[in-house]
Amino acid sequence: MPDRPPLRTEVLAGVTTFVTMAYIVFVQPTVLGAAGMDPGAVFMATCLASAIATALMAWLADYPIAVAPAMGHNFFFTYTVVLATGTPWQVALGAVAIAGLVFILTAGVGLREHVITAVPTSLKHAIGVGIGLLIALIGLQWAGIIVDTPGTMVGLGDLRSTPALLSVGTLLLTAVLMARGVKGAFLVGMAAATVAALALGLVRFEGVFSTPPSLAPTFLQLDIPGALRLEMIDVVFVFFFLALFDSVGTLIGVANRIGAIKDGVMPRARQALLADAAGTVIGAGLGTSTVTAYIESSAGVAAGGRTGRASYVTAGLFLLAPFCYPLVKMIGGGVAVGDVTLYPIVAPALVLVGVMMMQGVTEIRWDDHASAIPAFLTIVTIPLAVSITDGIAFGFIAAAVLALATGRRKSLHPLAYVFAAVFVLRYALK
Repeated sequence: MPDRPPLRTEVLAGVTTFVTMAYIVFVQPTVLGAAGMDPGAVFMATCLASAIATALMAWLADYPIAVAPAMGHNFFFTYTVVLATGTPWQVALGAVAIAGLVFILTAGVGLREHVITAVPTSLKHAIGVGIGLLIALIGLQWAGIIVDTPGTMVGLGDLRSTPALLSVGTLLLTAVLMARGVKGAFLVGMAAATVAALALGLVRFEGVFSTPPSLAPTFLQLDIPGALRLEMIDVVFVFFFLALFDSVGTLIGVANRIGAIKDGVMPRARQALLADAAGTVIGAGLGTSTVTAYIESSAGVAAGGRTGRASYVTAGLFLLAPFCYPLVKMIGGGVAVGDVTLYPIVAPALVLVGVMMMQGVTEIRWDDHASAIPAFLTIVTIPLAVSITDGIAFGFIAAAVLALATGRRKSLHPLAYVFAAVFVLRYALK
């Protein structure tokens, strides 16, 4: 166990982590609101699920790691599952809960480990990159920088419009802050954009503090029987798959930074994964998408956080956030421009989240076509088809075909061929 720093250091670390990841309380209601969910209830669910899951991480694993609804998972929930297929959001929440339960129930049978091993290394990195591009694309659309253009599908928007100019300015400011290593760069950028939006008349100030909004519109509205239908199997699989890789990757990354990993072993890894999975099930019941460990926790680690005490501080701040709902509503609110709605304050953050997720591209073996082609198909299909499921499917199918065609059958785990066959069957039966 790492040395326990002074309490004041842990408090500072917990506050630092919260500031670096607080953008999620502004973004999540906007993203899930597009799926038809009540933004106020989603905001409450986000704050409560984050507080509970982060406190569980502190209690069960004693790590300075915060947990909140995952970027990427929320876009899969809204754009791939609900909007693209017409699945009710209640059923999508049911799929999230089932994935979380599978995560918990398979802890002792090795399924999680087999799934991790079964996915080719190139695809593990390609999926994250593809999701980053999807998030960035939607951010650019919300900013008014990229628009729907007949004939070419997408094109450059009117950069002279006030919302687009505000988005570009916020994007540049936040990028500079990030490049200079400023903690909470996203939050500072949003604050500056909010002040500018008020001055330009794009948003209206309605106060900072109020009683929290009602959780009732989403509380226990998940439809588990609906999510158990045959056509939802691939959705549950992707939710489970994404949660597994996000959790494992983030936990290992942050644990490395505090020196907790010895001889390749992460102490209390099972407890940390349990906190993630339990948080996901609880979050689905409250009314939000998959929660997972946040890589932004590394900012708190850099500030001196070493134990779960820092996470308790972060959890407490998430509990206080609901009393600032008027501010959240103003920052996450849309601006009508013609027949579209833009979100110039939060959109730049999405573009830069996409930037952060691009680092995995350097881990792909581009000199090996059998690895590069499946990775490329995954990366481009996710944003262009606006479907994480199809990107994963194309990657697995291509990897299996190339491994067999080049006489490298044993280079893939047997489960990889099973996944590829299931995805082929999915397309054949559509």
